[in-house]
Amino acid sequence: MTEVLFYHLQDVSLENVLPPLLEKSLERGWRVVVQSTSEERTEALDAHLWTYREDSFLPHATWRATDVEDHPVILVVEDGNPNRANVRFLVDNAPLPANTEIYDRVVLLFNGEDADALAAARQAWTDCKARGFDVTYWQADERGRWQKRD
Repeated sequence: MTEVLFYHLQDVSLENVLPPLLEKSLERGWRVVVQSTSEERTEALDAHLWTYREDSFLPHATWRATDVEDHPVILVVEDGNPNRANVRFLVDNAPLPANTEIYDRVVLLFNGEDADALAAARQAWTDCKARGFDVTYWQADERGRWQKRD
């Protein structure tokens, strides 16, 4: 069954949260697709993933790569699964894919300070529950550690 995790970003940026989550995914041997809603945002995330920390390397590419299927992390703007990922990250209000059930896990990261993002996350939660997915809600505590909330 597909797991859908909702990460409520509050007082923290996507740029700070996404790289460690991608690193954990790779440590688990997962292949990942990260979907944004614009080419500009995807290009900015691509640049950030190369430089977010001096002492690490996060192998990734964008959908434009000629060998896209070989990369463990692919950044995309549209639906599709070019690297046969089993995990899909949705950022910047990217919609749930029509074929959500093909993924082991979908991670929806949303800005808790943006009314449109909150509304989109609530609608996605309702849709996921109706489709029978296992949904969980995560929020950072005062120390910045992610806690599962009821």
